[in-house]
Amino acid sequence: MVALADTPVLAGDRSIRARRVAFGLAGLLLLTSLLSLSHGASGVRLDLVLQSWLVGHDVPARDWLILWEIRLPRMLTGVLVGASLAVGGAVMQGLFRNPLADPGLVGVGAGAGLGAVLAIVLGGQAPAWVAAWLGWNMVPVAAFMGGWLSTMVLYRVSTRAGRTSTATMLLAGIALGALAGAATGILVYVADDRQLRDLTFWGLGSLGGASWPKIAAAGPVMLLALLAAPFLARGLNGLSLGEAAAHHIGLPVQRVKHVAILTVAAATGAAVAVSGGIGFIGIVVPHLLRLATGPDHRYLLVNAALLGATLLLLADLIARSIIAPAELPIGIVTAVIGAPVFLWILLRRRGLVDL
Repeated sequence: MVALADTPVLAGDRSIRARRVAFGLAGLLLLTSLLSLSHGASGVRLDLVLQSWLVGHDVPARDWLILWEIRLPRMLTGVLVGASLAVGGAVMQGLFRNPLADPGLVGVGAGAGLGAVLAIVLGGQAPAWVAAWLGWNMVPVAAFMGGWLSTMVLYRVSTRAGRTSTATMLLAGIALGALAGAATGILVYVADDRQLRDLTFWGLGSLGGASWPKIAAAGPVMLLALLAAPFLARGLNGLSLGEAAAHHIGLPVQRVKHVAILTVAAATGAAVAVSGGIGFIGIVVPHLLRLATGPDHRYLLVNAALLGATLLLLADLIARSIIAPAELPIGIVTAVIGAPVFLWILLRRRGLVDL
């Protein structure tokens, strides 16, 4: 991993508050995880199952099946996806030195969406051996590969003579997103009714398809990216001074950019692959934490992972409760919650609100 020299701690050091927030968020995540395991339409209560198990009573096989095969994979998927989206947003905001940046700027979302649409619409025409090999994993695998390939294309376009231009990356990302959107529109036009329904639900995002095989496939990628992100903290702190200043204090700017882009691509690509399109987590969470505890990425990245996981689990609980026993797509819930917060952030930055 990148070994970086110490960089000056940013002005307005609020490390004590940041540590307290981290402990508070860890406790909140634990509580939310227990709620996620306890809540469901089946009526199985986690506390009763654990009590029966501890005192030696037989636990009904149905209850263990629901907890182990449905709720626990869903909770773990929510934790990994929420943390990955939030950390990806924090890294992108540090890389672009813009608190309103989003992982979608590197083309992960557009590429993943196109990959998923290709699998849904054209998957039936794939060779038999491909269908047999991938099975129901075809859509997640296609989404991850689409997000990864689009990021690599964007990186090559924005890199010249060994230097990556973030401005070029931003503009190229917009163009790549528009191109992917056009291709997606063509595929949607030729899709049948069943495929259109699948496309709609995938685009709105959900944790309903969580399973142990999906966690085994995408979980290590998200976990590796989350473990790698804190090693970027000092580099992102240095980049906040500007690329020229970061270079003069001995920071390997190009290496930091390279690792940051790969980390974001891996984290958000794997997250989108298993959950579909879930918006606002990556842009709102890091910005709220930056307002509360400051811009030091040594604490921001860890707190973003904790808060992102907690918010996504809370959104999933709301999605499962509001029209129980049915459930809303989780992307609708995050949009309803995140859009007003994002608007508040914009108004606050322009000085139109003081809260």
